[in-house]
Amino acid sequence: MNFHNPHLLWLLVLLLPLAGHYVWRTLRGGAAIRISSVDGLADAPKTLRRYLRHLPFALRTTALGLLIVALARPQAIEEYSNTSAEGIDIVLALDVSTSMLARDFKPDRITAGKEVAGAFIADRTGDRIGLVAFAGEAYTQSPLTTDQGTLQTMLQRIRCGVIEDGTAIGHGLATAINRLRESEAKSKVIILLTDGVNNRGEMAPLMAAEIARTQGIRVYTIGVGTQGMAPYPAYDIYGTPVGGTVMMKVEIDEKTLRSIAETTGGRYFRATDKDKLKAIYDEINRLEKSKVEVTEHVSYHELFLAWLLWGIGLLTAEFLVATLLLKRIP
Repeated sequence: MNFHNPHLLWLLVLLLPLAGHYVWRTLRGGAAIRISSVDGLADAPKTLRRYLRHLPFALRTTALGLLIVALARPQAIEEYSNTSAEGIDIVLALDVSTSMLARDFKPDRITAGKEVAGAFIADRTGDRIGLVAFAGEAYTQSPLTTDQGTLQTMLQRIRCGVIEDGTAIGHGLATAINRLRESEAKSKVIILLTDGVNNRGEMAPLMAAEIARTQGIRVYTIGVGTQGMAPYPAYDIYGTPVGGTVMMKVEIDEKTLRSIAETTGGRYFRATDKDKLKAIYDEINRLEKSKVEVTEHVSYHELFLAWLLWGIGLLTAEFLVATLLLKRIP
């Protein structure tokens, strides 16, 4: 409950001296009649009037309090809002070739990429997000969904080495585009992360970029890997890990990744460590904000009438009790 004239509530303080004066007058005693003795009245029964003698003052004081509250105009406030959200459909395309096991990121590229992508997903409540993994081939790990729990679970299940090795950037991008083909969202985005050079697949990366452009899909590309050399897990000739690491040259086709981004109106980023990768996702998060419109409505309902009527009712009751039930000697 709100008051339109809350400063008038200070008038309630005036009721305190009124109550004090009444108590003082009651203890001091009122009008008296001199009689020879009151011994005969000592055993007189106590009537209802004795117990109700303070009722008129209580009714009058309460009525004045109610009238003061009515003057302050109590109001009930009803607030409600209409929220309309224009979400964004996003597909994360993640390279899962064995080169993503390089340990220039801690603990390795694929693990760091999944951790940062998971934080990005957690910040995109309300948006539909899909997951695509690619190496020598590409597959859909999760279709577009707003189910954060499912997305996080499916993201953590992504592994290197489950499909043919290699880096089919064009195929991975085409699979992500296919996920957005029937999307009716006004904003459609692909975030493609890779650490290599396109060397597999029949779809050329730039051709896939042209398809994305015609469908109004913006592509942000991220190249992951340090400059120069990076430590990779050591394997024998049969592909079995033997422990330790070997240093290998980092090769990222930055020219192609930059062209993909420029063709579709996106941007290319280079991440050389996990902190840089997180900063890139944070920047994309700021660039691709969902549009949310909130219309607030506030309505006021006057409540003073009920307080006024109760106050008048108590004043009427005080008058009737004082004049009919508790007749006093003038």
